[in-house]
Amino acid sequence: MTAIDRQRDPAAALIVRPMRESDVEAADRIMRTAFGTFLGAPDPLLVFGDAQYVRPRFAAEPSWAFTAELDGKLVGSTFAARWGSFGFFGPLSVRPNLWDRGIATALMAAVVELFERWQVKQAALFTFPHSPKHIGLYQKFGFWPQYLTPLLEKAPVPGRRGRPGRTFGELAEHERPAALATCRDLTDGIFPGLDLAHEIRATDTQGLGDTLLLEGPDGLAGFAVCHLGAGEAGSGTCYVKFAAARAGAGARDRFDELLDACEALAHARGLKRIVAGVNAARHDAYRRLLARGYRVSFEGVVMQRPNEAGYCRPDVYVLDDLR
Repeated sequence: MTAIDRQRDPAAALIVRPMRESDVEAADRIMRTAFGTFLGAPDPLLVFGDAQYVRPRFAAEPSWAFTAELDGKLVGSTFAARWGSFGFFGPLSVRPNLWDRGIATALMAAVVELFERWQVKQAALFTFPHSPKHIGLYQKFGFWPQYLTPLLEKAPVPGRRGRPGRTFGELAEHERPAALATCRDLTDGIFPGLDLAHEIRATDTQGLGDTLLLEGPDGLAGFAVCHLGAGEAGSGTCYVKFAAARAGAGARDRFDELLDACEALAHARGLKRIVAGVNAARHDAYRRLLARGYRVSFEGVVMQRPNEAGYCRPDVYVLDDLR
């Protein structure tokens, strides 16, 4: 019997189970209402505009999505993700009128059991740094707050490269396994076992965007998983969900070229805004975004289990925010 089977409160008939297709619409509505209420939005349902979080994450891997039922009604959900040896989850949401009833704790138990089954080297999340309630919940499960993760944005302009470069979507089917292996080799040099293959495939399969492949004189210099327009990014937006420059000597120059290429890709697709997150522990990467005219729109805090740096280090040139 798994934690999903055991998460039952006889008094309240609380059940945590895998999400079904029929749950998606209600889970989306609850997620928007919960976050909009917490953030004080005039109309909570409009807090994220037309950006989609629930359906793409469910579609990427339904068995990694969990829902909470209370007396037979959907009351909350969350989504896990696995990047090889690294796991994270979110958004986690519960109907506002049922906050502080232990529902989030039950959802967390299911997620943590999944991480333990995967035997990830590190797990993480993005949450509100000003909320003792959120931080206290996650600390109960061994996650500890570390550096802030600013979300930054700007209007894209063509970089000095002048063109976005080759993308995963342009590759022939027989070329794709080698491209994924090359990306895996690059991320393994940043954090052992880190692997974005699932994210790259999901982005391509769902038509959410594309993955930019930046070639250099010594092979792959960097890559960026970019969500483009309607979907997880939202209309008119290029959301850089993950980007990494190859580690080692010259990493900062490769990172600059990768940022140029991301802007060129966004510009070429006619998008008006580029959004990226970067953990502040990656200090030089953060400074380079600011120097390019990116401005902070929101700040969260990363919490990790175990309480180690992982790939949130000064020598790392990676963009992500784990929302």
